[in-house]
Amino acid sequence: MHPTGLRVLIGADTFPPDINGAAFFAERLARGLAGRGHDVHVACPSDTGPARTEERDGYTIHRLRSHAIPFHRGYRFCTPGAARTAAGAVLDRIRPDVVHVQAHFGVGRALLATAARRGIPGMATNHFMPDNLLGYTPFPRWLKDAIARWAWRDLARVYRDARIVTTPTPRAAEVLAGIGLDRPAQVVSCGMDLAHYATPERPADRPMSVLFVGRLDEEKNVDQLLRALAPLPHVRADLVGDGTRRRELEDLAAGLGIGDRVTFHGFVPDGELVHRYAEAGVFCMPGTAELQSLATMEAMAAGLPVVAADALALPHLVHHGENGYLFEPGAITTISRWIADLAADPDARARMGEASRAIVARHDIDDALAAFETRYRTLLGVPAPAVLDHAA
Repeated sequence: MHPTGLRVLIGADTFPPDINGAAFFAERLARGLAGRGHDVHVACPSDTGPARTEERDGYTIHRLRSHAIPFHRGYRFCTPGAARTAAGAVLDRIRPDVVHVQAHFGVGRALLATAARRGIPGMATNHFMPDNLLGYTPFPRWLKDAIARWAWRDLARVYRDARIVTTPTPRAAEVLAGIGLDRPAQVVSCGMDLAHYATPERPADRPMSVLFVGRLDEEKNVDQLLRALAPLPHVRADLVGDGTRRRELEDLAAGLGIGDRVTFHGFVPDGELVHRYAEAGVFCMPGTAELQSLATMEAMAAGLPVVAADALALPHLVHHGENGYLFEPGAITTISRWIADLAADPDARARMGEASRAIVARHDIDDALAAFETRYRTLLGVPAPAVLDHAA
């Protein structure tokens, strides 16, 4: 460990092999901080059930005993009592300088509360949007809305134990202010490895394809993209990801008569994902519950113009007419129009793709890691790197 490194405990209620933006960010944060010389630990629900500890990429993962979520078997959770017990044990064993949680659920709330009682500074980064969870439930809309209101109030209560709260975008900070968070949330981008997704210039005569990357779930609104493609016989679509709506979307594509122009790739390895970005002509994000949208940032780093819903944080990334186009959620005719315009104008695609690269440049992962390091040291009252005593 670097002599100026901090001992950081990241609390994550979702972590790989889970596939979602919050899990990917927590993994990138852990790996990035470890690469910068910090002693990094992650506490998260076990992906198999029993507790275990493992080493990966220079950091330690403490997987806590967990149970399957009844309405979403792909994810697991820690019960409140078990989370509190495990949080105390992990804090005793690790003795972190800082606790940084990624959610207000079982692991996050237990770590924040226990750390606060012991005088260990804690901070929280919010990735939560109710639609990203409630879309998996069979509840009627009125009940989902009631649960969402309760969940926001619960988040505000839990985050009182965090001395600093961050969120990825200004719009996400506005959301937290609107639900009654007791202090302004600080905006820190999740960041990404821009160079990893950089691609060479695309040939202008390449067949036109629209790419979507993400979960095939309700709040992503992928059905709108498929309906928008129906009147565009010269355009095909590549959908990367899986989810609860995949079969329904496959049936929709067949019913629209575009099944031969739509490829469902499922989840793909990282190398193939980079290839998909390189092969695409346009990226489309119709989701309406994006606090930042890592997939959109990846597409921009790959030099793609973006057609996106004018919702939540997407307008922070997509500047209408500059690096793509925005549409009112559900405006299928408008989606078709923007895709058709881009399909017909390779020069516009190239120009907007370069604008995407320029806009996303401010979200480099190294800048994000430095911003979090600054906040850790602020919590500790250490304005510059300093040697900390980690004697057992």
